[in-house]
Amino acid sequence: MSKGWKIVLGLFAGVVILTGVFTSGMLLGAAIPLLTGMDLRPDKGQSTPMLEPSLATPEARATPLTPEELQTLFDPFWQAWDIVHEDFVEQPVNDPALMQGAIRGMLEALGDEHTSYLDPDMYQQASIPLSGEYEGIGAWVDPDGEFLTIVSPMPGSPAEQVGLEPGDQIIAVDGEDMTGVDGNLVIRRVLGPAETKVSLTVRREGVAEPLEFEVTRANITIPSVESRMLEEGIAYVRLYTFGEDTRENLRQALDSLLEEDPAGLILDLRGNGGGYLQTSVDVASEFIDEGTIVIERFGDGREQTYRTEGRGGATEIPLVVLVDGGSASASEIVAGAIQDYGRGMLVGETTFGKGSVQNWVPLDNNQGAVRVTVAYWYTPNGRLIHETGLTPDVEVPVEDTDTEADPQLEKAVEILLEKVQP
Repeated sequence: MSKGWKIVLGLFAGVVILTGVFTSGMLLGAAIPLLTGMDLRPDKGQSTPMLEPSLATPEARATPLTPEELQTLFDPFWQAWDIVHEDFVEQPVNDPALMQGAIRGMLEALGDEHTSYLDPDMYQQASIPLSGEYEGIGAWVDPDGEFLTIVSPMPGSPAEQVGLEPGDQIIAVDGEDMTGVDGNLVIRRVLGPAETKVSLTVRREGVAEPLEFEVTRANITIPSVESRMLEEGIAYVRLYTFGEDTRENLRQALDSLLEEDPAGLILDLRGNGGGYLQTSVDVASEFIDEGTIVIERFGDGREQTYRTEGRGGATEIPLVVLVDGGSASASEIVAGAIQDYGRGMLVGETTFGKGSVQNWVPLDNNQGAVRVTVAYWYTPNGRLIHETGLTPDVEVPVEDTDTEADPQLEKAVEILLEKVQP
């Protein structure tokens, strides 16, 4: 049986709610960008090999059940099937719906929120290519939880302007309950032409009642790299995503900044929901001269190790990395490697904690698809990223969002100045 498949980074953490594909991070607007990039290993210039469709070799799997054991195992299922067909009050029953419900229940029993079943209609909608226009609310989102969750609004986006925050769960769109609706389909409800409005009902931790937001969609330009010299003689680079051009743009920024002989460098990954896996390795390679960047571990015990590519442009300069709850996926890969090697300090807040890889396997005869978690990411020192996140070396919370002060950035500058002072 031939299996089609698609590897997704679950947050990439992010999808951009864009009306178009941007990278694998999921933006809602261009950004919920369903940047839906969720495919972290595109063929577009990426050298990373695709994962094998099977999750484990026969030798690595548990001893398979014999036909007799399988029959015994499924006896209760078929008994329940017969009872429904014989005794249920409303006949005839919908056999395809029963079958789909059985698959859905089986996957839910695994207890993994990122493993699920998409029926044929849902899978067809989720597979429709986006138009390529970057129009939306401008937020990184995670589509794999119980509800579509905001990872981070993009700076200056409509999502940020109305007050959406990391961790907000979208429980209704335009008054329609999103309970049980796949997050990738919720994203499509949020997408829409610029200047149109969408009403979002949000559940926020610590707030008793749901919050209502009316967001005016907009055309959104997704920046990749921002850089400048700070007054203190510190170089500053902010990455907004991990796209196809990020390493080239980062290298250009570093070359320009290093010509000014800065005393230190701040890499800002706050609000960066992720992107291509290979790009995360490329970016980390600019700051780490050699060694492992990230490890993927599969259910059958296999490991895939990604190592630095060398020739980095900033492997010696004192370094501080800024992170927060919106730093996810590829951002966590880079920050985790830098922290493990002691290459630089992490400053800010605990990261999102998205470190799993999903494989979408279409079922035969157009019967939908199964999305199953196939691997977890670990830092070079073997720390699990998923649902844990990274704890900063120096925690600096940001509580007052109404002020222009940036205590995290100020702390990073302070740390670097202390390092270089005689």
